[in-house]
Amino acid sequence: MIPTLDASALARGDRDSMQTMADAVRDVGFLLLAGTPVTPAQVTQVIDVYRGFFAQSNTAKAKVDMARTGGNRGWGAPRSEQVDPGSKPDFKEVFDSGFELPPGDPMAERGLAVYAPNLWPDVPAFQATIEAYAAAAMSVATEMLRAIAVAIGAPASHFDQAFERPMALLRGNYYPARPTSAGVSDFGIAPHTDYGCLTLLATDGQPGLDVQLQDGSWMPVIAPPGTFVINFGEMLEIWTRGGVRATPHRVIGGAGERLSVPLFFNPSYDTDIAPPGSPTPMLAGPYLENRYRGTYVHLKTQA
Repeated sequence: MIPTLDASALARGDRDSMQTMADAVRDVGFLLLAGTPVTPAQVTQVIDVYRGFFAQSNTAKAKVDMARTGGNRGWGAPRSEQVDPGSKPDFKEVFDSGFELPPGDPMAERGLAVYAPNLWPDVPAFQATIEAYAAAAMSVATEMLRAIAVAIGAPASHFDQAFERPMALLRGNYYPARPTSAGVSDFGIAPHTDYGCLTLLATDGQPGLDVQLQDGSWMPVIAPPGTFVINFGEMLEIWTRGGVRATPHRVIGGAGERLSVPLFFNPSYDTDIAPPGSPTPMLAGPYLENRYRGTYVHLKTQA
């Protein structure tokens, strides 16, 4: 089962909560997190802003189409992402925005796509709402990483320095009703494990997300606005030499639409994510860029 934890209990180091956290990190790869400073009203607001954007015509959305860029900022049309090579490209739409380096930051001179400027649509309050939510979500993710560090037997500050310039990506996912023509290889998002570090997912409370259990069965996971679904990616599994589990999940799609807002929280570009004691470094930035090229359809064609 996927446990529900309270953020305040984790923050004060409650023994039972920390044990549950350790079990979830090692064996489940998913947990639900309630009681954070991000309120249900804030989550509902950001979902409503994304909903307004996705309700626009494709002509309007195409003004910020990421397919015209060499990165992943802006709108991704249906079938623009393929997380599973054995399935068709996903039928969802997305809007991606990311952490931007402050003016004068020396990393900006390197022109790295993972720190590319954001593309913002001409939608009232869109940018301000998304940026405010992203800052709040990154703060929650930072605290989660501190709890994870303790859960794997490290100091709470173990990951802090690695996230000074996070390759953080905030996404709005729009899952329409499952197309009537959909077959067995059609998904809102196909079965996959996240390839980053930590994912902090807010949802509109509608069903759709399925998590694969260790016996191979699939379990639906539903969380109301204000309760986060937390899961861990392949990068963190590698970095901790399997101390943290990356778990497959999917969205098949149903009769109604669904919106979700994941924050993919990843370390700074030059962070060495190789397992402890490895003779050869593995840099987080090139690892992430390679996975992007294998997922975004427009980047596959540019490779």
